[in-house]
Amino acid sequence: IIMTDIRKTQNILWDSYLASGRGGVLELFKSIDTDSSQTISAKNLRAFLQSVDGGGGNVNDDAFDTILELADDHELKLKEFLSHLVHITQGEMQGLDSIKISYESQPSVGMRGSMMVSTVAGGIKSSDLQKIRDLEDDAASAAGTGSTTAGDEEDSFAWNEVTMAQNLRKMQYAVRGEVVMKADLLKAEGREIVYTNIGNPHAVGQKPITYYRQVLALCDLPAECGVDHPDISKLFPADVIQRAMAYRSAIPAGTGSYTNSQGVQIFREHIASFIQERDGHPAYPGDIFITNGASAGIQNCMTALIASDTDAIMVPIPQYPIYSALITLLGGRQVGYELDEDMGWAVSEKVLEKSYADATAKGLNVKALAVINPGNPTGQVLDREPLEVICKFCARHGIVVLSDEVYQRNVYVNNKKFISAKKVACETPGCEKLELVSFHSTSKGLIGECGRRGGYMEMHNICPDVHAQLYKLACSGLCSGVAGQIMTSLMVKPPLPGDLSYNLFVEEENAIFQSLGRRAAALVKGLNAIPGIKCQPAEGAMYAFPSIELPKKAIEAAKECGKTPDTFYCLSLLEETGICVVPASGFGQKKGRFGFRTTFLPPEDQLLEAIQGFAKHHQIFCERYTERKGHSNRGNKPLVLLPGPKERKIKFGCLPFLC
Repeated sequence: IIMTDIRKTQNILWDSYLASGRGGVLELFKSIDTDSSQTISAKNLRAFLQSVDGGGGNVNDDAFDTILELADDHELKLKEFLSHLVHITQGEMQGLDSIKISYESQPSVGMRGSMMVSTVAGGIKSSDLQKIRDLEDDAASAAGTGSTTAGDEEDSFAWNEVTMAQNLRKMQYAVRGEVVMKADLLKAEGREIVYTNIGNPHAVGQKPITYYRQVLALCDLPAECGVDHPDISKLFPADVIQRAMAYRSAIPAGTGSYTNSQGVQIFREHIASFIQERDGHPAYPGDIFITNGASAGIQNCMTALIASDTDAIMVPIPQYPIYSALITLLGGRQVGYELDEDMGWAVSEKVLEKSYADATAKGLNVKALAVINPGNPTGQVLDREPLEVICKFCARHGIVVLSDEVYQRNVYVNNKKFISAKKVACETPGCEKLELVSFHSTSKGLIGECGRRGGYMEMHNICPDVHAQLYKLACSGLCSGVAGQIMTSLMVKPPLPGDLSYNLFVEEENAIFQSLGRRAAALVKGLNAIPGIKCQPAEGAMYAFPSIELPKKAIEAAKECGKTPDTFYCLSLLEETGICVVPASGFGQKKGRFGFRTTFLPPEDQLLEAIQGFAKHHQIFCERYTERKGHSNRGNKPLVLLPGPKERKIKFGCLPFLC
């Protein structure tokens, strides 16, 4: 009876941990530590995990192998116990200390006072960074734990790995993960790196649109240096000056002051007019929140949606990692609905209903569903039919739609055009009461002003009480960046025919759009020409999401060094070619599939070189890990890919990774 009660308690605590990363982890540890020794054996930890998970799919099988490798009598303190819990419940496999190791290897971080405090507390008094790292490595090797800290940090800091929010430790965001950190390190060492990991157009050479920058400059400049300067008409077109003066009137205190927390009213009026003209249905300034990019709006909505450990958000698989990251951070549950790759990343009612039924059978309360159109990372453009399926499904089950529409200007195929979820909802019988929030951003489209952090969300059929609480949440951040608010207004209200700036504006936009279309087609064609790589058309957005066939030995080698096979592959690609992509495992994918996401944003000549690099690397990589009869591939010279304290060479011979 006592054991049954303990198991029940452990199941409750485990379930809470899976959702929030919080939920009584200390009590969980104590329930396994039956002799109150403040340690638990690896044998007891394995037995506990097998009893509570029971094949439920909540444990990363590859990561669980690290626990299987521990000796039965290996004793774990609370810190190591928590590290293993984080490790085995993350979607993408990574080393126990990989975040810290990667972060501390970044040359752009600079010296940190906390490293000095931690090191002195552990008995190391040298202020030389390299000596510190060498000593840390020696300490970690001696301990055999892989930790990079000399001495126990929990003895030096009150706020440490054990006491910090464990849901933050569990959170993953692959777009700026291990591969990108390694790329930054190689760049600092003088390597030429082609960054295709993130949709950051200006960072890879896209020029800003003149009209946007001119208006923003005149909004920022003191009046005597800008709009009131006697020679202003010689420096700026008249329509730019007129727009800047209107904006300055709307923000009389200037761009350095706070605004209304929901955003400057005239800007929200511009956004409402844009939506109404686009969709043919009413839109209201009071339903618009101007946000620091779409991500801030998504986070605010999820903050208001996730109220308990059993609240769930449905997300497409593959998905953009902001959704999985925020769900983990906020203590919710992710319910994936798989897109059909063979059907061009299509969504079906059958899949939606099955995912929903499976979730409710587990006691989860599905509160919202995210749809990304055009798709990221998949690049598909949804037309009316699949959007109707999604809207009807959500209306039927009382699910809020979170419609991510930041790539609505990025549609490159002639047989499709962007249609908003709101338009479909307004025109579909049965969806009259559908609750929907849509998001847009200045970071994508043809504008590409990522650093401005501009964007908006529109509330449609949202409860007034929720609306008011979201305003309160916005007030806690005072307001979104004013430069981003201005850029958002400019995005939705560009110059019109007859304006002095119109011809140049259209010329610049068309050049960007046509080049993106050419690059999208060239990248997909080039990837599909490589044996072992298959890629669906990039109809929209800024990405291709190919699948790759990997030799069995490569998969085994990746597992041996504690990485997903596609992370292993992407690190090799980076080392061999300087091309930085994101492993597909960071976005979620069907079991047994491997791949990566790459943008097609680099300049056309550079992108063509990258396509050749993809082909060359894939051939070399596959040959390296393919055993031929009478041939051994164990003699290749190893390459060190990751900095850190512990090195182990891969059996099948080419790349040793630090695990």
